[in-house]
Amino acid sequence: MDNEFRAYTMNLGGRLVEIGGPQVWGILNVTPDSFYAGSRCADVETVATRAREIVVEGGSVIDVGGCSTRPGGDAVAADEELRRVLDALEVIRAEVPDAVISVDTYRARVAQESVERYGACIINDVSGGADPEMFRTVAELRVPYVLTHSGGIPPVPAELPEYEDVAAEVLEWLARKVDMLHGMGVCDVIADPGFGFGKSVEQNYELLRCLRAFQALDVPVLVGVSRKSMIYRALGISAEESLNGTTVLNTMALAEGAQILRVHDVKAAAEAVRLFEKTRLGIKDSKQ
Repeated sequence: MDNEFRAYTMNLGGRLVEIGGPQVWGILNVTPDSFYAGSRCADVETVATRAREIVVEGGSVIDVGGCSTRPGGDAVAADEELRRVLDALEVIRAEVPDAVISVDTYRARVAQESVERYGACIINDVSGGADPEMFRTVAELRVPYVLTHSGGIPPVPAELPEYEDVAAEVLEWLARKVDMLHGMGVCDVIADPGFGFGKSVEQNYELLRCLRAFQALDVPVLVGVSRKSMIYRALGISAEESLNGTTVLNTMALAEGAQILRVHDVKAAAEAVRLFEKTRLGIKDSKQ
């Protein structure tokens, strides 16, 4: 295992920030139907509480989503998604004004208004650019963009695509899109292999086994496996029972070169990062 962390810089709200170690992004869902019920924030108070919790527990980014991408879910209308997201951003900006905010959306309009009206710093697009205006929009906004390999606009089709070599094909797809984005002027691209999107449980684990190969993209790699079906189906449990499995896979992802963990349970992930960093750097705790 190569424990060297690939440091990188990122333009966050007009500031060039150097990232020297693994990051934890906390999920804040303003949706009534996210697959993990514990992540849903339904009103001003719960949004404010969740935003504070993410920051206090060690999250470097608050990732706000207003449209559930769970398998079998119904796509919400664009106006409704925009209302949910902007209402949440207003609360977050009042509660934790210095927080770095990512918006989880596949709609260019939502991306643009989130950045221009409330200073969202990152766009996290689970569709991989299915909206034909998305790449141009993030290039003009000059914000980091999370490029996800998935089956298109959520909810992704129930029928899974066929792969001869899932890791090689996902890597090749991401490489083409990263080059395209760089060519359009998007400086900061983050690659997400898309665990749980258009892949079987077995294919998800194959991706995880081959995760180190994605360093060839020369961009930060984000892993989002938190409480997903690749965990609870493999263990015969529920999403609510999947925290331990999530922590195991997050630690494996860190060992294979992941730079960002997107999670529901920030405290557990931040602790995993701290212990992983002690192992990687050989730092001894003075209070043994």
